[in-house]
Amino acid sequence: MKILVVDVGGTNLKILATGQAEPRRTPSGPKMDAAQMVQAVRALAEGWDYDAVSIGYPGPVRHGAPVGEPPNLAPGWVGFDFAKAFGKPVKLINDAAMQALGSYDKGKMLFLGLGTGLGNTLIVDGVVVPMELGHLPYRDATFEDYVGEAALKRDGKRKWRKRVEDVVARLQAALLPDEVVLGGGNVRLLKTLPPGSRAGDNANAFAGGFRLWPTAAKKAAAKKAPVRRTAKGSKA
Repeated sequence: MKILVVDVGGTNLKILATGQAEPRRTPSGPKMDAAQMVQAVRALAEGWDYDAVSIGYPGPVRHGAPVGEPPNLAPGWVGFDFAKAFGKPVKLINDAAMQALGSYDKGKMLFLGLGTGLGNTLIVDGVVVPMELGHLPYRDATFEDYVGEAALKRDGKRKWRKRVEDVVARLQAALLPDEVVLGGGNVRLLKTLPPGSRAGDNANAFAGGFRLWPTAAKKAAAKKAPVRRTAKGSKA
């Protein structure tokens, strides 16, 4: 079975299919709705063979369908029939959950995505537990308000890094994960990683998309694993 993985972002739309070495991408943005996304994916994937589609969706998902519109894209996602639009079987999952699944090794893992907001997912013995921890109260606002993109621009890197370390420590104490994986585009801005954590990679979203389909996951597992960084920032 060949899988097309679609990683929908607020800035870019990225795709990768079984057997392909390099992802393809195109801009997304606030004018892109679900129908335009499908059209863009079809154009990007021209010449690629695939039997099913995995979609990483930048918004809340329940029972494999969006339950809220994405904040950085146009409306029109909730209630959209993705399988009909693609003419293929589709599995849709929150984008942070998809990257978490691709980063997972074993045990209980907490994934935190440092990007526009604070993506988060818990995986326990292989079971994905989507969460919305970023909206929990923290100081005079929420976790997301202190470690998201807006906080980074408002407070600067030094304060942002301290807040990230504090937030990670609080969530570790509450959820007792075996490890924390820090993903998202802003993880690269951390000089050192909080204790008990390792850096993920945005490319792991594709591995997660393949893992949604067990037969495709076996082929994806043969690919080289991403380099890890330890809590001190060195390569493992």
